[in-house]
Order: sequence, then C-alpha cells, then structure tokens
Amino acid sequence: MSLVLAQRLSKVKASPTLGITKLALELKAQGKDVIGLAAGEPDFDTPDFIKDAAIAAIKAGQTKYTAVDGTPALKQAIIAKFARENGLTYKPSQITVGTGGKQVIFNAMMASVSPGDEVIIPTPYWVSYPDMVNLAEGTPVFVATTAAHNFKLNPADLEKAITPKTKWIILNSPSNPSGAAYTRAELRALADVLLRHPHVQILTDDMYEHLVYDDFEFTTIAQIEPALYDRTLTVNGVSKAYSMTGWRIGYAGGPETLIKKMGEIQGHSTSNPCSISQAAAVAALNGDQSFLKEWVKAFQARRDLVVEMLNQIPGISCPKPEGAFYVYPSCAGIIGSKTPEGKTIASDEDFATYLLQSEGVAVVQGSGFGLSPAFRISYATSTDALREACTRIKRACEKLQGVGSKAA
Repeated sequence: MSLVLAQRLSKVKASPTLGITKLALELKAQGKDVIGLAAGEPDFDTPDFIKDAAIAAIKAGQTKYTAVDGTPALKQAIIAKFARENGLTYKPSQITVGTGGKQVIFNAMMASVSPGDEVIIPTPYWVSYPDMVNLAEGTPVFVATTAAHNFKLNPADLEKAITPKTKWIILNSPSNPSGAAYTRAELRALADVLLRHPHVQILTDDMYEHLVYDDFEFTTIAQIEPALYDRTLTVNGVSKAYSMTGWRIGYAGGPETLIKKMGEIQGHSTSNPCSISQAAAVAALNGDQSFLKEWVKAFQARRDLVVEMLNQIPGISCPKPEGAFYVYPSCAGIIGSKTPEGKTIASDEDFATYLLQSEGVAVVQGSGFGLSPAFRISYATSTDALREACTRIKRACEKLQGVGSKAA
C-alpha cells in the first residue's frame, strides 16, 4: 500500500526562490553563463571576529547539546541588543533562539494558530509566511499593497481585514521582497488600529533591521507603542546583517507563555540550534558593529545602480526601496508582449523564465510573493554582476515585440 501524504500539504507550495536558485545552479553546472539574482544572501564574508569566536568555541569543547531554545550567554546578548537598539526590555524567559528566523516564526504559528484562525499577511510577502500558516491549519488573509504607496500596508485596509477570527498580523520591515520599510509615523498609524483590536497579536519580522539607506531610521512596533508590547513577537536574527546565512541562528522576544510553548515545540523537533553557531552569534551581537557602515554604503550604491538601470528599460518600473537588498520592479508593461520565437509573455513567471533562458539572468517572479506582475532582484552581489545583469535584462526586453508603456 502506498503512503498517503498528509492533507495539510495540499496547501503548501515549494519555495520559488529556492526553485529558481536550483535551476540557475543546474544551468551553471552545464556550463551556461548565468547571473543569479534570486538568492537573498549577502555576498560579504562573515566578519573574522565572528569566525574566530566559533573556532574558539570548538577548541573550548562547546560541542554538546545546549538548552533547547538558546544558551544563557546568547539570550543575554539578545536581551542587551533589544535594549540597546530597540528600547525593549526582556527577561531570559521571554527570549527564544531557533535554527534561523524561519524556525522561530514556524514555531510561533504552530504554538498559537488553530483551525479557523486568520493571519493577516500584507502582499507582497516573504514566500514562507502563508505556507507556515497553512501548515498550522490557519487561514492566510492577504491584504494587497501598491507601488504607489511604496508597498506599505494602509491602516484603513488593515482595519477592514480584521475580523473576530484574526489571530495575528505579520509585519516585515524592511521587507522581503520589496525592500519597503515603515517610518515611525507609519508604524504609529498601524499601532492605532491594532490598539482598537486587542485580540490581534503582532509578529514583526525585523531581519533586515540594519540594512536601511538614505538616513532612514529603523523602529519596531513595540518600541513605537509600548501598549502593544505584551501582544508582540519581535523576530530577528544574524543571517542578513552579519552575513551568517549558513550559521542558522534566529531569535525572538515576546510574551513568556508563547515563548515557553515555542520552546516545547522546538524540543520535539530540532532541539537546540548549533552550539558553535550560538557562540558565534554572541560575538556578532556583542562585538564591534562598525563594519555595517561599509556594508550599508555598498548596498546603497548597488541599489541606486539597479534602480537607475531598470527604470531605463521600456515596460519596467522600479521603485526605490528604503532597505533590505531587494528591488521589486513592475513588469506590467511586458505582459502581453511576444518573444522572438513568438511566445506570449502572459505572466511574470513567463518573464522570469524568458530572462533565464534568453540571457542567463535568474530573478524570482512576483507571483511567488503574492503580488503580480512583478519580479524580485536581490542586489546582494557584485556591482559588475549587477551592471551586466541589468544590461542583459534590457537586451532581453528590447527583443520583445509589443512592449507596453511603463507601469507605476
């Protein structure tokens, strides 16, 4: 008798970012000249002082199991970080550490969401949010944003989406995939709505906190409105700011009851995150942060280059984001055009496939992030590669027949 898979999996889709990255790697292995702009991973190396801390931990024999949801040393470093940078005060019992921010969010959904519970997710969204909600047997409720409003959730739209069944809202600032970051005033307006609905919990994904540009001031919602502190899970990690994607450390601060249950779930799934990675994360959070200024400067220059070049391409319109290392251009003017072979570009997925096959540029289609027609580019790669990729995208678009006007 063949295995019957769980029904809950019928609502789960494979990650489009991982899918396009896998395809690009396969083409490279075949000898194709491919520029990958799909992966959300800084091209900078992990700073030496962090690597040195990991080596020291190995030599000191820190290679055994740790507490399920984080070592005392790492929890103290996280507490200090939240106090120093966000004005948030937590106890160790309010802190959890997981194998990346992804596991932390997954644990939160599994610990709190029941069948029928609704989770509000603004679009475009990080690809994993809806699937995590589905796996927890909840219902994702999508609220569209627009490029005209810089891909930020409108308070009136949030108010409209809240029902008695709403359990969570997920906020992500700066955003993956759009790079949009909420100002203090914009968070204040959302907080005012949420104050009127005390049954709604807030999960804020602040993973790109340190990657903001043009003197943008990052704030997080519990910092803006202390009355929401007891209802907010503030998620962060070391992957993006410290270029530690492979080390797999994410963390959160939040209500003690929720944190405890998240730890219990983790205890029956993966148990503790890697002991060596935790030691490295302590060094990252407690160490010299000055290198971030150079990284942010480099990312900002890359952002400006990509935005400028893409906006010169007929059929493409690219807003300038406040943070992260992504742009989310509209390709509405491309839809309906025909390739030199006569194939119609009917969707942003068609366009992404066309770019990869015709010019060897790997981008991710907007449909994977819940807002089309668009595509995501990660500019966390070299300036030369970005310049060449944008040149190729322009060349690919110039080959198309019937390209429309730029879309806002």
